Amino acid sequence: MYIIWLKKKGFSVKIALHNGDKLSTFPNLALMKLSSYHKGKGDEVEWFSPFKRYCYDKIYSSKVFSFSPPDLYLPDKTEKGGYGYGLFNELSLNVEHICPDYSLYNIDYSMGFLTRGCFRNCVWCIVPKKEGNLRENAELEEFVVHKKVVFMDNNVLGCEHGLKQIEKIGKLGLQVDFNQGLDARLIDKNVAKLLGKVSWLKPARLSCDTKDQMLWVAKAVSLLRFYNVSPKIYFCYVLVTDDINDALERVEFLRYIKVDPFAQPFSKDGKLSREQKDFSRWVNHKAIFTSTSWKEYGKDFLAKRKSRILKGFWSDKNKFLQIGDSDD
Repeated sequence: MYIIWLKKKGFSVKIALHNGDKLSTFPNLALMKLSSYHKGKGDEVEWFSPFKRYCYDKIYSSKVFSFSPPDLYLPDKTEKGGYGYGLFNELSLNVEHICPDYSLYNIDYSMGFLTRGCFRNCVWCIVPKKEGNLRENAELEEFVVHKKVVFMDNNVLGCEHGLKQIEKIGKLGLQVDFNQGLDARLIDKNVAKLLGKVSWLKPARLSCDTKDQMLWVAKAVSLLRFYNVSPKIYFCYVLVTDDINDALERVEFLRYIKVDPFAQPFSKDGKLSREQKDFSRWVNHKAIFTSTSWKEYGKDFLAKRKSRILKGFWSDKNKFLQIGDSDD
């Protein structure tokens, strides 16, 4: 009501945008859409400044990751949204289906969702709870204004609309990246042939989160290479639970079929074990992964950690003794 009153009186409305994921370098799609929406209404839009926090008429904060720390300078009146703030904070439909303001981040590629949701119910994934079942979301023309496009769909191959849009992508000659990965279980001859007509910004991404997906991944990789989906060294997300041996088997399988694994440690309570972190570091640090086995790396890392702990212990003990001596 206050903003409506300002507009009636002829005052400009000042909008502030705040990215709650300070450590992330990836553009926030929701903020770009909000910027486009308010600029279209003639409002002034800028990045949030704590020094001007009481000068704004409206503040939006968007956060993707729940582990991102809170910003203590955000006023209570801030409108918050995104996975990081909760499962059910969504943009209104008139904002959701607007072309993003790419100038906000000065990027030379477009971003968006062709589909929303997923029909899989993986225990480690919040997408079905957040977005519901897989469904059509948008046509390419809604958000694509560049030759380069990053798609953020969670299971684009599982929807007929998604496949039709991919066919259109090939005809338009767009360069694309499906950054959430493609479901290997859905890649058959026809889908692989369709993907082979697409120009890729980055290697195609798959996932191998359980051992029963290994055969599906092998089949998908074979088809993608046959239909010349390039570059042919594909990328594969690997879920890492507390069963490290299970993850190791999947990682070594991917190494064997010349697919680049990327480890993603997971725990239901959010508390990762030391071994999960060490294993993920070994997999994702490619210079180490290509030159050292997990067995060698695990032993070496454990020895170094024990050495640091002992060194710290003796350092603290010596400081304690020095304090005791000075008291005498």
